[in-house]
Amino acid sequence: MTKSNGLLKKFLLAAAIAAPLAPALSAQSGPDYLNERKEARDQRMRWWREARFGLFVHWGLYAVPAGEYKGQRSNRIGEWIQDWANIPREDYAQFAKQFNPIKFNAAEWVRIAKDAGVKYLVITSKHHDGFSIFDSKISSYDIVDSTPYKKDPIADLSRECKKQGIRFCFYHSIMDWHHPSQYVDAPGRHRTAGKDKNKILPDQKPIYIQYMKTQLRELVTQYDPEVLWFDGEWVDWWTGEDGRDLYAYVRSLKPSIIVNNRVGKGRQGMRGLDKGPDAVGDFGTPEQEIPPTGLPGVDWESCMTMNDTWGYKSYDNNWKSSEALIRNLIDIASKGGNYLLNVGPTAEGVIPEPSVTRLQAMGRWIRTNGESIYAAGASPFKALEWGRATQKGNRLYLHVFRWPESELTVPPLENKVRRACLLTEPGGKLQFEQKADTISIRLPKTAPDPIATVVTLELDGPPRAK
Repeated sequence: MTKSNGLLKKFLLAAAIAAPLAPALSAQSGPDYLNERKEARDQRMRWWREARFGLFVHWGLYAVPAGEYKGQRSNRIGEWIQDWANIPREDYAQFAKQFNPIKFNAAEWVRIAKDAGVKYLVITSKHHDGFSIFDSKISSYDIVDSTPYKKDPIADLSRECKKQGIRFCFYHSIMDWHHPSQYVDAPGRHRTAGKDKNKILPDQKPIYIQYMKTQLRELVTQYDPEVLWFDGEWVDWWTGEDGRDLYAYVRSLKPSIIVNNRVGKGRQGMRGLDKGPDAVGDFGTPEQEIPPTGLPGVDWESCMTMNDTWGYKSYDNNWKSSEALIRNLIDIASKGGNYLLNVGPTAEGVIPEPSVTRLQAMGRWIRTNGESIYAAGASPFKALEWGRATQKGNRLYLHVFRWPESELTVPPLENKVRRACLLTEPGGKLQFEQKADTISIRLPKTAPDPIATVVTLELDGPPRAK
């Protein structure tokens, strides 16, 4: 039997077992996960809210072509190559024969993340191309059955994250370009090539949803993730009802799990949590942007790339500077959000050196200044011309991007300032003058850290801007 026929047999098996599995794979009666009490939600979200910094990992078959197909290159993102190169499903699947990440080292990946100050790691279990990077029992289109590697890197990564104290999480695509239930209907496009607005055979949708739930059950029960980060829900055939059912289902598998808002249909341009009837999920997901004023009143996380792609592209060298990445982290924390920063490993299983170098620089800054980021709250000020601010307890942290010639001018506070110092010199003191309309802090002539020096103000209570 050919690999293709083997895949079809497994999909037909999934269809055969869908009916008897349906009760088990639906949200069970019990806790109302869609109407959670605030106290329970706050307890569940606490670690995530305090983490502030996560690492996104996009890794799959798209790392093999690395952004190039039959001499064709594109400025579009690497993991969408099946779509923009119009590659038929069976042709794209051939990349599995070349996917052999012999240089993958779970301990090294997690060490890189930990040294960078990352608190949680989100890896693509299955992207839109439908290829599973874990050992799925319901499909042979995965890294164990279809590649020469024959091992499950996710099992190693899950164990290593727990060993090194990093929260382990999954990205999972709702849309699936490989599953026989889905197809493309567009001029000049192959019916089985990837597409952002793919269609589904109506009678096959229940089968696919059961297939997806089975894979999600595998992920939750085998690897114990802390977050499920969904994507691809914008297709017309995915409904608000589908999203609510899937959210309740994965919460029934692990009540403490955190789920992003892309499980449902309530997005507002990926900027936040909509309050409409189709909204569901625990946090908003701005993509490649930092909302100018944050998203007050909701939990949110900005996911961003280091260059221009998520999945590996060999010729994308448009890297953001370490300074920009560190200041992004500060900016996001100052607005009450989390920063999910992406790396795209190669087909050999190596995180590109430019990514590692930038993560190392972030780690050096965080080791010195992490107190002002982890578990820190949003700035009490609307805007600061010289940088950003965060707060924690009775402390206000001033992140100075543009160092003044002599004095730092801070907007007025209702609080009394008791002491000022550099975060790196907690035993020292900075001279300051507090007036009704301003606070002036005398600083050293040169910035100790040209990227972002943190000045700490100790107050008589939680910061309150006038």
